[in-house]
Amino acid sequence: MKAFLWWEAPKVPEGAQWLTMEHGGVFFPEKYAPHGVKMNYNGKPVDLTPAQEECATFFAAVDPNGMHLGNPKTGKIFINNFFTDFKEVLGKKHVIKDFDKCDFTPITRHLDEQKMVRKAITDGERKANKAIKDEVNFRHGYAIVDGHIEKVGNYNMEPPGTFRGRGEHPKMGKVKQRVTPEQVYMNFSVEAPPPICDVPGHAWGEVRHDPFVQWLGNWKENINFQDKYMQLAAMSSFKGKSDRSKYNKAARLCGNIEKIRSDIRKNLKSNDKSVRQLATAMWVIDRLALRVGGEKDTDEEADTVGCCSLRVEHMSFNPNNEEGSKEIELEFLGKDSMLFKQTIDFGSDLYNENNGMGEQVYKNFQDFTKGKKATTDIFETLTPGILNQHLSSLMPGLSAKVFRTYNASITLQNELAKKIENPAWKSLTVSQKVTNYNDANRIVAILCNHQRSVSKAQETQLDNMGGKLKTLQDQKKVLKKILKILGDKDRPNSIIPLKQSEADLKEGVDKALADAKKMKEAAKTDAEKIEATKADLKAKEKRKDLGNSKFSQAHLWEKVPNESQVAGRIKNWSDKISKMSLDLKNREDNKEVSLGTSKINYMDPRISVAFCKENEVPIERIFSKTLRDKFNWAMSVEPAWQFNYEIGLEN
Repeated sequence: MKAFLWWEAPKVPEGAQWLTMEHGGVFFPEKYAPHGVKMNYNGKPVDLTPAQEECATFFAAVDPNGMHLGNPKTGKIFINNFFTDFKEVLGKKHVIKDFDKCDFTPITRHLDEQKMVRKAITDGERKANKAIKDEVNFRHGYAIVDGHIEKVGNYNMEPPGTFRGRGEHPKMGKVKQRVTPEQVYMNFSVEAPPPICDVPGHAWGEVRHDPFVQWLGNWKENINFQDKYMQLAAMSSFKGKSDRSKYNKAARLCGNIEKIRSDIRKNLKSNDKSVRQLATAMWVIDRLALRVGGEKDTDEEADTVGCCSLRVEHMSFNPNNEEGSKEIELEFLGKDSMLFKQTIDFGSDLYNENNGMGEQVYKNFQDFTKGKKATTDIFETLTPGILNQHLSSLMPGLSAKVFRTYNASITLQNELAKKIENPAWKSLTVSQKVTNYNDANRIVAILCNHQRSVSKAQETQLDNMGGKLKTLQDQKKVLKKILKILGDKDRPNSIIPLKQSEADLKEGVDKALADAKKMKEAAKTDAEKIEATKADLKAKEKRKDLGNSKFSQAHLWEKVPNESQVAGRIKNWSDKISKMSLDLKNREDNKEVSLGTSKINYMDPRISVAFCKENEVPIERIFSKTLRDKFNWAMSVEPAWQFNYEIGLEN
């Protein structure tokens, strides 16, 4: 694709998103193919129609020990919701009435076997599958917008299945129904050929020619009845314009923030309770980076909380029982059901220096919670509408998200500046500079409460890295002993350990892999493919053992080395240990913090690009290829670029 420099292209009329648009429409998943495996009910196999079997298969595919069914609380919600929908598919006359008598194990076993069958794919089949996938991508994955090609972000219609949700979502387990073309609206320009509906016997529900919206396709899902959209990819001109506008708006806050904070400080002591509550909420949004929040129907959505919806039960005063303490522990579920749990010391210098008013905010919270029940709102005079209206009156377009974007960006810029001012900065390696950047990023992520759960795979990876680091350290000790032996003429060189030949082990691995490949090529039945997959897994395990063997004696030589060779290898091992130690510390520090969220949505990318240019850090060490494509508009900034009010005045 030829790069499209949208920031240099002529602008479309005010309010319009495009002048002409053509695309290939949504790609639908294949029709369900019944497998014929019966589930058991009360110990006996039961007959199911294809629709009933598909629904049963949805549940059989869920990991019984995973985050949904493995948790007793969420497992109960998931099962109740699923079985309610399953019974609707079964009908009132079906024999299945009680979930406790249902046994989905035969279907689960079949699905596990099919995974093994799919792993036995041959090179020819893999190539054929890729060709089919490429054809679909070329047909649906691109759009022509105002004469240039843009990538489409989500052209694959989401397949049916069980709704997972985040946290303790009250609708987890409900069955997501298959979306038909009749439910989908297509949007393209009048003169463009309509996208072809590739589902036989079906047609689009409606076509539109609306240049004032960005979406290419639109439909409503059946779980939360929310609109879903087919849109251009994150690297598109639409998203780029939106991102740059968002960060420029946040930069305009640089010139207004002191006036706004002065207004907050004045109103924190107001005699009017509603004014005081508004000022306190604004202080919280500014200093603690909380979202606005609003009323939710907890039967329809998870009970997530923002600033306006904080309840008395979410606050614990003086949690450590310390005399004179002005600490409050805030604990609630924020966006995406991520736990916000922080103890804020409102008496600390952090919240009181430069007239920060932390102690006054603490007094206000004491007053707002006094005599209230646990389930009562803290800000009973405040609604998201009132708050947003007030924010807009202070600066056009100002919202809580603009505060978060501003605070994330200015915090990153200030933290990086502190690190660069360190006298030792210029002597740091690129890896050390990247670690310092990640430290600054982590401060932003903590400010915005961007957390993530640590997966088993992450824990395993960290354990493996720790084991490799220990091996490298032990190997360095051995190298030092070898150097000592070489320098001592009274000690024979024969006691120096040498590398053992791995030829036999390598030959065994090569043979095992070749035999497994032959089995895959020859396999015709599912049973033969399963055996081929098992043989392949064993061969790969042998290859892993070979890799471990190579690593365990990578510090040794096949014949006795000289002192110069050993000294050189000791230096190499010291560098490896230093790099791996730094990498391990970086991963440990960041394992529960999502650095990516603030990079993608809150920190102005131009700050990071300018940092890389000024400090000769390759941009690929900071931004993945996906982010480099997404933020292509930010890549041309000068090394001295600054996030400030003047930037906010740019179009």
